[in-house]
Amino acid sequence: MSAVEVLRLPLSVDLSGFIALLQRLEVPYRVSEESGEQVLWVPGAQLAEQVRGLYERFPDGNPQVELPQEAPKAPVRAGVIAQLKASRVTSLMLLLTLAVAALTGLGDNFSVIRWLSFQDFQIEGDYIYFAPLAEGLAAGQWWRLVSPMLIHFGILHLAMNGMWFWELGRRIESRQGGFMLLLLTLGFSLVSDFAQYFSSGASLFGGLSGVLYGLLGHCWVFQRLAPCPAYRLPPGVMAMMLVWLLVCLSGLITALGFGAIANGAHIGGLVAGCATGLVGGALARLRR
Repeated sequence: MSAVEVLRLPLSVDLSGFIALLQRLEVPYRVSEESGEQVLWVPGAQLAEQVRGLYERFPDGNPQVELPQEAPKAPVRAGVIAQLKASRVTSLMLLLTLAVAALTGLGDNFSVIRWLSFQDFQIEGDYIYFAPLAEGLAAGQWWRLVSPMLIHFGILHLAMNGMWFWELGRRIESRQGGFMLLLLTLGFSLVSDFAQYFSSGASLFGGLSGVLYGLLGHCWVFQRLAPCPAYRLPPGVMAMMLVWLLVCLSGLITALGFGAIANGAHIGGLVAGCATGLVGGALARLRR
């Protein structure tokens, strides 16, 4: 159950009496300081309405008051099915990715991969020949501009990307809705694919990592401009991902024999994500 904002008050307002009341009633809460204000959060919209009404009646606290018995207590962690239903776009994207992984044999079935790659290609002996991008687009194969995000090479590649998309996708879907998550995913895929194409030329690449760097940048910048619980990432996550990006850029991963890294896609996705986070966060800040 996600946290819901109850009150947003100046720092000069003394909330200690009301907080003591919430503690006595065993109401789960959290107080944060954002943009020079103190914000009170509780889990769930129903409890938020009750606490908001409670503050209107007893802003200084009152030891005699009791919440209605039907008021929810501590939030109960939703089961897997409930989480899937609450994050439909995230779940559908992962389901589609798993289906493509099965059809492509995690990168071994080139007869299927060639229909999803950024450019069509033919394999002759030890060589791979790519068709011009314009040729595929002229034939109406516009899906190639975003479909490489569905291709994964190996179970570790799939598992890591799937885990991060589940984590970041659910955050954005809960805060900005499934349609926005879909637009961001397709947009970041488009930008990261072109960034990789321009940086490496004709090549076979794939995976959600460019999209993931976009989602990460979006959450990071959005949170700095318009703080919200959904986009509050665990400490060190952004630093870890940036360090990983630098390690990949250094060529160390390729030198160790782990395969080529789509660095252009990572950088393109991150820049695009920071841009959308800047716009979205600024608009959210103005609305507040």
